[in-house]
Amino acid sequence: MAHFAEPQLSRPNSKSTVSSLQIAGNMGSAQDGSRTLAGMLLAAVMAALLVVADQVIDTWTDGHLLAGWVALWTVAFAGLALLAPPLRQISAFIAGGFVTYWIEARARQEEARMWEMARHDPRVLEEIRAAMVRTDEVA
Repeated sequence: MAHFAEPQLSRPNSKSTVSSLQIAGNMGSAQDGSRTLAGMLLAAVMAALLVVADQVIDTWTDGHLLAGWVALWTVAFAGLALLAPPLRQISAFIAGGFVTYWIEARARQEEARMWEMARHDPRVLEEIRAAMVRTDEVA
């Protein structure tokens, strides 16, 4: 059964700024974004592992080419089986941390911009104070 991709598009605002929640929503989950990173890490580790295995096997395969070939591919498949899940978890952790950092940095920028605006416009400052009072009343 075919599935069609439907991108999450947001309506453009009158200003060019986009809220942090929209950025997070359009980025998808960290698990999905980390698949490419996991694949690249797996390829790099496997390449290094195969180079080392080839160097080791090359020293003792004088005349035993088939045995060396079988040993090399055994190392390759064992490495794929053993290293794929941990590398996927590591890449998901890294991607999740990056997304969280980006969202928090964007929120800090928006808050700094709001306070700068409140410094110049007393109406905005009064709105912020009223919101803080409402928050205190609820809690």
